[in-house]
Amino acid sequence: MELKPTPTRDGFGEELVALGKINPNIVVTSGDLEDATRAEYFKKEFPDRFFNLGITEQDVVGTAAGLSTQGYVAFATSFAVFLTNRAYDMIRLDVCYNNCNVKVVCSHGGVTVGEDGASAQCLEDFAIMRVLPNMKVICPADYIEAKKATRVIANTFGPFYMRTSRAPLPILTQEEDAFVIGRANVLRDGHDATVIACGVMVAEALSAADKLKAEGINLKVVNMHTIKPIDVDMIVKSAKETGAIVTAEEHQIIGGLGSAVAEVLAQYYPCPVEMVGVKDSFGESGTPAQLLAHYGLKDVDIVVAVKKVIQRKK
Repeated sequence: MELKPTPTRDGFGEELVALGKINPNIVVTSGDLEDATRAEYFKKEFPDRFFNLGITEQDVVGTAAGLSTQGYVAFATSFAVFLTNRAYDMIRLDVCYNNCNVKVVCSHGGVTVGEDGASAQCLEDFAIMRVLPNMKVICPADYIEAKKATRVIANTFGPFYMRTSRAPLPILTQEEDAFVIGRANVLRDGHDATVIACGVMVAEALSAADKLKAEGINLKVVNMHTIKPIDVDMIVKSAKETGAIVTAEEHQIIGGLGSAVAEVLAQYYPCPVEMVGVKDSFGESGTPAQLLAHYGLKDVDIVVAVKKVIQRKK
């Protein structure tokens, strides 16, 4: 049976409950948004291991850090814009400096938050999270991958940041597909150029590959679900094989996936790079589809970038 498009936050919430049944040391803190993050699934099943701290994001993170020092696996949850910005100092010092076993899991990242507008659309979370020592950064491409990512980060010691989606995303992966931190997955092979994408942009990259195939251009599509640690080997291998790279992310092109990929190529194998992402601006209100088109985050925008980068290769 083919699964319908589903928000990645649903995969997180469902898997967290499954993990909670196995591991009694999993606890969750929330900033009064558990219904939106899907942490409410855990709350209903394990109310004694769930802590709603209200609209106090610093306490959400600080309490999670404290619980982790007592042997708990602590998940701190809220909207991406609230935890990564308002509680940044606590994430930096309480969690990362002390290398605490805290998983910061945030929904409502990117412009696909939709009508909530600029104040709720976090477009800088990858950048400010990946710069922190000890922090690992994950952005699953679909519901199934979100479940696998939740499973892996719960069973891997140390700080993690994971962004989940509010918008339904197409199902692109299967349960049997490998999910390894720091190891990207090739979803389509090609030799003319490579698109390295994460999150919502993976589906757009695959759609772009279909459009380009009709024009005789064979595109390699890589799902870079782990932004830190980045898969250096995959990036270099793709650059050597195709000679041209396009990155695609629902995030500022400054400091995010594109920057991480460019850093690798600058050190190990320079080649032409084009970046598809938000270009140094805030979001605005609109439907997810309208905003993806407005900010140049659709398959047609990836097609343009691929053609441009291939010309640069020549």
